[in-house]
Amino acid sequence: MTKLAISQVDEQHYRVSGELTRSSIGNEQLLNAKSLSKHKTIYFDLCEVMRVDTAGLAWLIHSFAEFKQQGTRLELQNPPEQLQNLMQLGQVTTLFEWELWKLAKSKHYY
Repeated sequence: MTKLAISQVDEQHYRVSGELTRSSIGNEQLLNAKSLSKHKTIYFDLCEVMRVDTAGLAWLIHSFAEFKQQGTRLELQNPPEQLQNLMQLGQVTTLFEWELWKLAKSKHYY
């Protein structure tokens, strides 16, 4: 098991690494959404996420909802294929924005 880690790259960009799974998330609080409310968009780079399960997806959805309440959009960058598949199965792909997904949809690669 690889622990979940969130590191700040700059004011709006965060790198998520490790595993987004039931065993790695626990009671992990995302970020203080209130302190980020001055930004219209927060970016999560997921290029270092090694594994995702449904609990990890639920954690991202919960994070999305927290940011949305503050008027901030959560945009995912470099989502792993495993996460993309879970989002398609759960029919929640429209909650998040990411360039790869937009590209895939425009080319009809489902």
